[in-house]
Amino acid sequence: MRLLVLGGTEFAGRAVVEAALGRGWDVTVLNRGRQAAAPGVRSLTGDRTAPGGLAALDSPGEGDWDAVVDTWSAAPRAVHEAARLLRGRARRYVYVSSCSVYAWAPPAGYTEDAPVVGDAAPDAGQSDYARDKRGGELAALDGFGERDSVLVRAGLLLGPYENVGRLPWWLTRIARGGPVLAPGPHDLPLQYVDVRDLAEWILGAVEQELSGPYNLMSPQGHTTMGGLLEACVRATGSDAELRWTAPRTVLDAGIEPWTELPVWVPPGTDLHDALHAADVSRAVAAGLSCRPVGETVADTWSWLTSIGGVAPQRPDRPRRTLDPQVEARVLAAGAGAAGTGGVSGTTP
Repeated sequence: MRLLVLGGTEFAGRAVVEAALGRGWDVTVLNRGRQAAAPGVRSLTGDRTAPGGLAALDSPGEGDWDAVVDTWSAAPRAVHEAARLLRGRARRYVYVSSCSVYAWAPPAGYTEDAPVVGDAAPDAGQSDYARDKRGGELAALDGFGERDSVLVRAGLLLGPYENVGRLPWWLTRIARGGPVLAPGPHDLPLQYVDVRDLAEWILGAVEQELSGPYNLMSPQGHTTMGGLLEACVRATGSDAELRWTAPRTVLDAGIEPWTELPVWVPPGTDLHDALHAADVSRAVAAGLSCRPVGETVADTWSWLTSIGGVAPQRPDRPRRTLDPQVEARVLAAGAGAAGTGGVSGTTP
């Protein structure tokens, strides 16, 4: 197989490249050259936001590809230009989209047939994340049609090379040890996908010549909030003490779900249904296999420590996480409540 990855040096793109190389595929990457490509790939330089940024794809010696994988998440016009240029030179266009394309708020159990956001266009400039991703989908469809395009509607992505600040934040916090504010309930079901499992599924989709949209994340409840944080304790070997705290206590402290406490959103909310309750049966039927949470967490910690303990951060995804003083205040209040029959330190 000959594969072209647009990007290919960070997180999802890098995982796709490494998985393809592991299968013995011939891999070409096109990016701005700001980070080194994986050994064994053919590397082309181009800035998709600049005029002529795709010129390297038309240089002498460049041929055709079995598939293109595109992870772009800004102005849809970049996907539009790439798909139009590569039409006729690639058999399949795989666009890594997002479950954010669904009209808010998709109900628990939503499938790929759920309504999507409106006001998206394939050749639009940058607007908001949901419309940018939907515009990217439309761009892929415009260039390759429904039969030869795959729309990977990814959910929460975790794993090595993460540059968004979710699992690395939890690992870093738990590695510091001591009492840790653990947002409950302990058995809160989570839905995510290890970026390497995403990559393997994408390559399988190319081999099977799949098409259309797929919700791409683990089955609901693949792990729980307790399973995730306890795996972090084991992986780091820290003396952290998880203080399980009721959702209402967390919210009353003014702590924002998802942003200040990554991954976590309270049960019974639209946000939880949208992020952790999608129907993924179509992807599972097409070969999606998800590794245990302990493996994802341990491998992410190994990678994080190998680069000095500080994860890279995408400039377009500003990180806002829990203020240590706020955490200490909530923990202190919880300790007082526990002395009078509160729930801190228990499974709410």
